[in-house]
Amino acid sequence: MEQRYLGRTGLRVSELCMGTMTFGGAADEATSHRLLDAFAAAGGTFVDTADVYGHGAAEEILGRWLRGRRREDLVIATKVFGAMGRSPNAGGLTRKHILSAVEASLRRLGTEYIDLYQTHVWDATTPVEETLSTLDTLVRAGKVRYLGASNLSAAQLQKALCTAREHGWEPYSCLQPLYNLLARSAEWELLPLSVAEGVGVIPWSPLQGGWLSGKYRRGMVSAPVGSREAAHQRDQGRETWRARDTEETWRAVDAVLAVAEESGRSPAQIALRWLLRQPGVTAPIIGARSVEQLADNLGAVGWDLTEVQARRLTEASDRPLPYPYDVLRRFRDREPRED
Repeated sequence: MEQRYLGRTGLRVSELCMGTMTFGGAADEATSHRLLDAFAAAGGTFVDTADVYGHGAAEEILGRWLRGRRREDLVIATKVFGAMGRSPNAGGLTRKHILSAVEASLRRLGTEYIDLYQTHVWDATTPVEETLSTLDTLVRAGKVRYLGASNLSAAQLQKALCTAREHGWEPYSCLQPLYNLLARSAEWELLPLSVAEGVGVIPWSPLQGGWLSGKYRRGMVSAPVGSREAAHQRDQGRETWRARDTEETWRAVDAVLAVAEESGRSPAQIALRWLLRQPGVTAPIIGARSVEQLADNLGAVGWDLTEVQARRLTEASDRPLPYPYDVLRRFRDREPRED
């Protein structure tokens, strides 16, 4: 597995990141440790978790695995925002919650520092200055090495970057957005902004909850039993299926299946490989419930799509753009003026 620089920092991470949302849930502790062993054996060094995954269980499972590892060989990322208790200040990005949350994450992980500490979502109720100044103190204290953000708009990311720059605080060096062949709106602003500002991108849900894994085929009328989509249908009703059961979805899925067949690769490997080629992307976050599933995802490295195949996937998954992005696209490739 290749090692890539995280944005404009000097930090190097593996080109795939191991996600831990399944730890303590779909994957018990023994299975979770086998997944981490297999990931590390394949050259993986980058692991992403969050305090809210299993209400702390995922961090604890990862922490017990870390006891048998050289800590300096790994890049451990976790997140803060979600409520970890019932008190009014048990969540969010306030100074009070961040300072208590980071100590709790350090205890669960059994480590003296966190390599990448990420805000899980934008907190509209807390001044960004309060959040960023607090995060800066964690870096200066040596409890955190780098900062990242997830689930925010381009305007919010730009505001955070400019605010940090204005005050001389540690900026966000990493963005964790939803991005895959079925969810490409990050290309409108978030990815260009990240490239321009030197922010690394580590997409979550690179297989769109299994839709790009090969489990779904045109003509299906419901999600496979045991799939994440099936669980969503039980919780939220058929609306979740109808929202995804569109010609746009099946056109992209058909392209993934066709390229997989002609290249002798699995659909998941095709979807991940396409993502690894996109500008600004450092490391997609892969998740697994079994070692076999992980092994399939790890097969996305060590080879590449042809230009024809990559273009076929891009065109098949393209969507009509809303204003003003439709207008901007028509003019983005104009020749620069020669003054």
